[in-house]
Amino acid sequence: MTKHKNLKPFPKGVSGNPKGRPKLPDLREAMAKVLAHEEGGVTALEATLNALRAKALDGDIRAAEVLLDRAFGKSVQVADITSGGEPIRVVPPIAWTDDTA
Repeated sequence: MTKHKNLKPFPKGVSGNPKGRPKLPDLREAMAKVLAHEEGGVTALEATLNALRAKALDGDIRAAEVLLDRAFGKSVQVADITSGGEPIRVVPPIAWTDDTA
């Protein structure tokens, strides 16, 4: 095992990574560029939507769900917070009746 020489901790206030994390490409810009690509008079976005539509019409529930969610937003899911179908009783706050409290 070799000992590494000249290894010292960074001085206080000095970063070990002065340039910071490398910047990631803008995802929206990249997606817009890819989806705007046109081939045969049809954009990639249109081709994707047409493919999803065809799958949905063939009975692919997931394809229909994706199209509907993107077009109209996800549907609200209601959570039943009852006890056996009965509403949960809310306990009223404590009301003090004497002056000692």
